[in-house]
Amino acid sequence: MQVPSGSPVLRNARRIVVKVGSSLVTNEGRGLDAEAIGQWSEQLAALVKDGREVIMVSSGAIAEGMKRLGWTQRPREVHELQAAAAVGQMGLAQMYETKLRENGVGSAQVLLTHADLADRERYLNARSTLLTLLGLSVLPVINENDTVVNDEIKFGDNDTLGALVANLVEADALIILTDQRGLYTADPRRDPQAQFVHEAKAGDPALELMAGGAGSSIGKGGMITKIVAAKRAAGSGASTVIAWGREPDVLLRLAQGESIGTLLVAQTAKTQARKPPPCVLPTSPASRNSLPQDASCWLARSPRSTPPTPAPPA
Repeated sequence: MQVPSGSPVLRNARRIVVKVGSSLVTNEGRGLDAEAIGQWSEQLAALVKDGREVIMVSSGAIAEGMKRLGWTQRPREVHELQAAAAVGQMGLAQMYETKLRENGVGSAQVLLTHADLADRERYLNARSTLLTLLGLSVLPVINENDTVVNDEIKFGDNDTLGALVANLVEADALIILTDQRGLYTADPRRDPQAQFVHEAKAGDPALELMAGGAGSSIGKGGMITKIVAAKRAAGSGASTVIAWGREPDVLLRLAQGESIGTLLVAQTAKTQARKPPPCVLPTSPASRNSLPQDASCWLARSPRSTPPTPAPPA
């Protein structure tokens, strides 16, 4: 595939969701990597000061909890995973708050579940809160609320959460930082003929055939979850970049339009994504609070879909 000379997708993006995985945040499970989190926080702060609106979706609570509890293997019992998440979330939030504050940016912790985004009122409340925080130049740090859910811990991943957050706030771009440099046409560890994919269309069925399964005992994701997440994010007009999280100044260079990693371009423009689709509202009591497949249905009909503009600082 042709190597792009540079893309305006990230250079022109004003609202960006960044997702970073467990293996990066916790240095392959050895505990929170303060140096790496500090470097990302420095870049995030620079983007905020440049006028960008940035949200961080960070894995790592369970892995950090395992380290603090002295567990060397990821437990299988849900209650043990929930306990590890509760222990680890304390350190994760504290680390981001400290590193962002050192760079002059305030932060906020937001814990979400997929159920929060499937309930009409909670969806709109989460959206209003996040947009208000962005308006205050506060950087939200989001993680799955693993202590109160079970299905997500067993089967889910924060790649999906990152895409859902991109939909929620109508982000321009989703950046997924991972321990791989991007997508290859095949597993380069097994196929010497595998070629790097520099750019492709988000949602292209061929991409899912290229991607493999989860490859880490620390996290639950894999390249396939990132490809699916990019497809989901594209539904609201957000393009996705999958890049190596330890690339020097990766966020700043991407924001400047440099070609790093794999760019999956959304085929739906944001102006088209915002158009309200035909909306069939739930009628039965059991489904009245269910979120339609296209959440913009709620946004188009709710007077609370746009939060009040924060008052300027005194």
